[in-house]
This record gives sequence, structure tokens and C-alpha cells, in this order.
Amino acid sequence: MVSRPISCGACGTLLLGEDPEPSRHQVTELPRIEPEVVEYQVHCLRCQACGEPTRGHWPAEMPTGCLGPRLQAVTGYLSGRFGVSRRDTQELLATLFRVEVGLGTIPAQEQRLSQALAQPVEAAQTFVQQQPAVNVDETGWKEANQSGWLWVGSTPEVAVFLLRPSRGRQELTGLLGADYAGIVGSDRASAYNALPDQQRQLCWSHLRRDFQALVDRGGNSALVGRLLLAQVKLFFSLWHRVRDGTLTRQAFQEAMGPVRREVESLLQLSTLLVEHRQTQATCRNMLKHKTALWTFVDQEGIEPTNNAAEQALRRGVLWRKRSFGSQSETGSRFVERILTVVISLRRQQRDVLDFLTDACQALVSGIAPPSLLPAP
Repeated sequence: MVSRPISCGACGTLLLGEDPEPSRHQVTELPRIEPEVVEYQVHCLRCQACGEPTRGHWPAEMPTGCLGPRLQAVTGYLSGRFGVSRRDTQELLATLFRVEVGLGTIPAQEQRLSQALAQPVEAAQTFVQQQPAVNVDETGWKEANQSGWLWVGSTPEVAVFLLRPSRGRQELTGLLGADYAGIVGSDRASAYNALPDQQRQLCWSHLRRDFQALVDRGGNSALVGRLLLAQVKLFFSLWHRVRDGTLTRQAFQEAMGPVRREVESLLQLSTLLVEHRQTQATCRNMLKHKTALWTFVDQEGIEPTNNAAEQALRRGVLWRKRSFGSQSETGSRFVERILTVVISLRRQQRDVLDFLTDACQALVSGIAPPSLLPAP
């Protein structure tokens, strides 16, 4: 809308021309959303010559249910991305989109969407198993009141989630494959001890918390903890310079030599001189896997922390807190697949809702679904 004065406010003379720099004020508004209902008709006609009836065919792109692909995607998106409950999803669809659906329709659409995502998620897991480095983490989960674990395998562009009954070695194999030969970034949970130390990177964020715990114990433990934290602070300052390009990798490796020796010496002294048994056990365990402390120094492309996996897993933690897990195996599959899709697409800066819509349409049409893999 444009407002132009017609006459001079002082003398009343007719005003002509254009203001090259008018004052501007923009207002964004949403139009009232009305759903588009498409009715499909199949006619049956009787032959005038032989009398036999012939019926037409439903079009291949027609959804089998009462919701179209984008509405199916929105329904799953609300619960899988934003954690909206099924009753609230029902209300949102009615209030925002003027679509009335039964409460039982919503879990049915989630399972429909889960089916549409099965193939892209399977391909994403294969992709993760082929990467040279994967960060892995896990958190507790419930399925129909049975204890389980939600695992995540995280790479810079794809994160894959799996719900499994335990936190053991076999579940790690199920996530990464039996022949995975890359580097696994993780915490110090026992499941990862099945990997050789040369194939691991222990998370220094976890180790820093362990060192802080030494400080909190007081006595000799506190002294060792403070010295170790000083070394951690030093090497993280060096690492940040490597990441921002102000320190070459060769210079970083040379600077990390004294840090590495100091940390290992402090851990060794703690096992001999510190009286606190838990401190001794912690330091002894770290020394047992000391090679896995420094993989990020020896090999390029390895992160010293497991933060990427923890950040990806946080969405699963929030889901668990609000819903107390899943109630069935099919519900668990939906959790795995929608989390895999949402986190991976957000990392690739791709539109989640468009992807879900395309996947639902592909399932209806019997064509190949969209891919979760990053573009070359």
C-alpha cells in the first residue's frame, strides 16, 4: 500500500513526482488456510454391444487413505520434530489448517510416514558405516515399560538413530557393522572397550568432567585434578587455533608433545601417590586406554570431543522425557526414523517438511524415495 500526499501541507499547491526514498513499514500476515479437498471418481460403464461392465482405475498417485502426502508429512513432523502430543496435533490441524481428523488417524499417519522413511534411513545407516570417523553415544529408553537404549551414530552430515534392548557390544556392532574400520569417538562406557584403542577417540569433554570430579574430592586428588585441567585448557586453546586456521597441524602436533607427556605422567603418579581409591581407579582406567586419548592429534579429521553425538542425542532425550519412551516396536521404528531424518536434514540445511512430503508421495506412487545422503 502506498500513501502519497496530493497537495502541499503549507500552501496547498498540487504535488507531483516520486519520493526516491519513502519511509517503509512492512507487515507479515498469514492468510486463513483452507484445505484443498480432491475427490477421485471411478466410473463403471456397461458396453452397449455385449453388455459387460467395465470399471475405470484409480490413479497411481492417489493416496490410499484420506490424507494427502503433505498432510501426512505435517502430522508426523509435528510429533517427530516438535514433540507435539497426539491430542495437541489433532487440535493444531483443526485450528491452523481447518482439517478435522480422528485421534486414531494420527498414529496411523505416523506409521505410514515411518514406512515411507524406511529405505532412506537404511541407506543413511550404510553411509555412516562407510565413514572414516563416527561419533557414537547412547541414552536410556523405554519400550512398553521395557528398558532399552537409544543409540546414535553421528557424522558431520548424517546422524542415524537405533533403538536397541541393551548398551552392550552387540548393539554397537548393530549400529556400525561388524567390519567397521574407522575411528569411533565416544565416552568411556564399557561397550566401546571391544574396539582397539587405535580405533577410538575418548571424549575430552567427559574427561574434563572426570578431572573436575578429582578437584571436588579435595586432598591430593584435587591437586592432580587442577594440574590435569590446566593441561586440558592449554590443548583446547591450541585445538581451537587449528580449527580456525591460525595454527598448522604440524605445529599443533609438536606443541601437543609436552602436553601429552604431562597428562600421562600425572595419571601415572596418581595411581601411585594418591590415596583415594576411586581416583586411582579412574586414572588407571585412563592409562589403560591412553592411546585412545590422542587419536585426534595423530590423525586428521578426528574431533577430541563427542559433542556432535551428544547434541544429536539431546532431541531423543527430550522425547523420552515428555513421552516416557515408546509403546510398541512400530512406535520405536518411527522414533528411529524421524529422528534420523530430522537431524540429518538439518545438518545438511535441507527442508525437512518437503523431504517428508516427497517420501510420502513416493510411497503412494511406488517410485524411489528421496535420499538422505548429502549431495556430492
